[in-house]
Amino acid sequence: MASTLNIALPADDPRAILAARPMRWPQCMAIAICFLLSALDGFDILAVTFAAPGIARQWDVGPGAIGLVVSAGLAGMVVGSLTLGQLADRIGRRPQVLLCLAIMILGMFASAFAANVTMLCLLRAFTGLGLGAVLASINALSAEFANRKRRDLAVSIMAAGYPVGGIVGGWAAAQLLKHHGWESIFLFGAGATAAIVPLVLLFLPESIGWLATRGGPDALKRINAILGRLGQPHAARIAAIDAPKAAMATLFTDRYRATTIALIAMYGLHMMTFYYALGWTPSLVVALGFDPSQATIVSVVMNMGGATGGLVLGLLSPRLGLRPLVITGLVGATIAVAAFGGIPADMLLLQGGAFLLGFLSNGAVVGLYALIANIYPTTLRATGTGAVIGFGRCGAALGPFLAGQLLAMGAGRGVTSLLLALGSGLAALVLIIARLQVADEED
Repeated sequence: MASTLNIALPADDPRAILAARPMRWPQCMAIAICFLLSALDGFDILAVTFAAPGIARQWDVGPGAIGLVVSAGLAGMVVGSLTLGQLADRIGRRPQVLLCLAIMILGMFASAFAANVTMLCLLRAFTGLGLGAVLASINALSAEFANRKRRDLAVSIMAAGYPVGGIVGGWAAAQLLKHHGWESIFLFGAGATAAIVPLVLLFLPESIGWLATRGGPDALKRINAILGRLGQPHAARIAAIDAPKAAMATLFTDRYRATTIALIAMYGLHMMTFYYALGWTPSLVVALGFDPSQATIVSVVMNMGGATGGLVLGLLSPRLGLRPLVITGLVGATIAVAAFGGIPADMLLLQGGAFLLGFLSNGAVVGLYALIANIYPTTLRATGTGAVIGFGRCGAALGPFLAGQLLAMGAGRGVTSLLLALGSGLAALVLIIARLQVADEED
């Protein structure tokens, strides 16, 4: 069960205005930008899995080395989430997003010119710094630009960008691999990332919730300027609230400790399973006798299922509740990942299994992001998101690595899938027994 902390704000406070009033198109546009940023995140992190078969052939390396390359990017995300992620609660969401985009562009571009596995691992880790940190901001921004009624849906739409990035990126990778080498995938990712920078500058203002909690002599003036851009009425005042300090240590005080640990455990365990499925699907399909472009299509179908599952969860959560839907997704993902390891070399069956796997597993991921956005107040939202993602992605880094070692030892696709599926099952168990404390803050 979840307990709720209510913080009442006066109606003329900017956070109360956004929470209560219908959303306008500029707010929807801001959430759409977060969707695009999530899509870039989805493509960038999956780029190495699209390129993996070509890298293995060109450099004559086995599953163990590919597992290291995949895990290096995820390890970089851990560091980025825990370090750069906190900046969004200190310097603002928008500056932190722009910093992360610069890191991602440089890292993706340089990855195309890596000469060996060691260099590629280092560059993927560097790229991961930006990838890990940007999600902390866009998760917060999606919640803070939405009204109270649409908050879970807004976060779900943002998170659905991740598999959409995999779909578009997978289709692009399939076309690129027909005529070019694996390096072209990273160049495409760098170009796509650079293209979104002008959109951020034009259509993504600073979070009103962050400005309100940050305060300062010109805070109300800046907030009213943004409210005007959003088509909302001006605020008369900024109410003072007892907001927790934006620091990692605050997440482990008596008020938040149990919730933070539970979220980290759930996210980390599920990510171990989720990133095994995402990271190894192309190589596993190639091992069944299909060519890399066909294997990439299976990944695209998996991401189509993921996008659908995330949106369905966002639409159903107001009626059915977020917690039971996430539990259903986690249990379903456990079964789907284990079953995927036993599907024979039939392209139609592989695509069907991949769609169902993506639907359930990404639906659970989206639900976890929505839980994080609801649990932490504005001053801690990005720091909390960064901490949960950062610590939790130790599991994400561990999943592909363990799979690579198991496959190198001859465990086989079926046994490896069965063992890695246990992560999502354990995550469901944690959510069933955990008591989450939700902050119902009107921002």
